Amino acid sequence: MTLKVDAVFEGGGVKGIGLVGAVSEVEKAGYEFENLAGTSAGAIVASLLAVGYSSAQLKEELEQLDYNAFKDESLLDKLGFIGKSLSLGFEYGIYEGEFFESWLERLLTAKGKKTFGDIRTDYKEEQYRYKFQAIAADLTDRRLLVLPGDLKDFGYDPDKFGISRAVRMSMSIPFFFEPVKLRDSSGRPHYIVDGGLLSNYPIWLLDDGSSDPPWPTFGFKLMETDRRAPKGPDRNPINNPISFLKAVVGTMLDAHDSYHISQSKGDYDRTIGIPTAISLKGIEKEIKTTDFNIKQEESQALYENGVKVAKKFLKMWDFDKWKKKYRKK
Repeated sequence: MTLKVDAVFEGGGVKGIGLVGAVSEVEKAGYEFENLAGTSAGAIVASLLAVGYSSAQLKEELEQLDYNAFKDESLLDKLGFIGKSLSLGFEYGIYEGEFFESWLERLLTAKGKKTFGDIRTDYKEEQYRYKFQAIAADLTDRRLLVLPGDLKDFGYDPDKFGISRAVRMSMSIPFFFEPVKLRDSSGRPHYIVDGGLLSNYPIWLLDDGSSDPPWPTFGFKLMETDRRAPKGPDRNPINNPISFLKAVVGTMLDAHDSYHISQSKGDYDRTIGIPTAISLKGIEKEIKTTDFNIKQEESQALYENGVKVAKKFLKMWDFDKWKKKYRKK
């Protein structure tokens, strides 16, 4: 029996493989994704699921991926620290982001779905008009963007806008990647960056507001093992400008903890919390958003984290009980 489910994926850089592990178990349980949304790495996973990739296919693609290739440098960047500093000053980011966009475009092309018009649904409601939505942040107007819907405000036709471009916006980690410059209909430039600055876990996005939703929304969140326990500070050793930069970015993108989930709306109970700490050969390690040097065995450990918690979640999940407790009055 096929069961429908909406899904929202949190951002987390290289930790995104953990999301795929959880997805694999949800698929095995007979669920089919209806509407999807995500931020940053979560937007990558959600977009590929939306165009027809399975978790097994995603795992294969990510296993072949060298994350360091995402650190594509311009000629200026190759001049060492001085060059990277100039890139920050003139381009507002060190890495170009072109490799990522080309990589995602290739995967989308393989499924024959490159624009949002290719994944348009039959739903009349604005929030369900496209099978996939991405969260980004407009620094110029200091606002959260839900793409592709908010592209109308810039004078763009959402149907004709490229999915890979929208995801590139959503994953533009500040300082690391150059922001996407998007001009509105008046020619004014807007600088678009990682949506994690404003909503790294948009679990609210796909709720229909009714007391009896026809199917559930599952949240896939990268977090500590005990989802309700406060997490102590994870020290960022700072001894040079680059380590300072990494600390700033890490603090912005990793500081979204369980308190951002609404208890009263039942968000805890519909969230699959995937630990980002792994254990290899008896050594504990917390994987960070910008750990582009992540090893294959570390990625596999994150994937297995997702598998384990999803299995546990699905054994406990009861949609009717959830609705009775949090929706039906």
